[in-house]
Amino acid sequence: MIGLSHYLVLSAILFSIGLVGVLRRKNLLMLFFATEIMLNAANVAFAAISYHYNDLSGQMFAFFVVAVAASEIAVGLGLLVILYKKYGTLDLDEFTVMRG
Repeated sequence: MIGLSHYLVLSAILFSIGLVGVLRRKNLLMLFFATEIMLNAANVAFAAISYHYNDLSGQMFAFFVVAVAASEIAVGLGLLVILYKKYGTLDLDEFTVMRG
């Protein structure tokens, strides 16, 4: 039987994968994907804990996190398109040498 601890371990593994992705990526698009993995890991934990305690507040919070993540990606992808059109790259190393 799959219990709460299994879901929390899955959530921790997903969060770790996302954290490694955030720390190691040089491409802004991959950085957004890694952030989404971290948010989804938190959602898995919220939903599992909420189900375990028979309380809907964790599931509602996970729903709002999904809504915020969707809006964050929409705005972020818009900014990425503008950056790519202006500079021709999404590499973080190229942005560190930009001049104002």
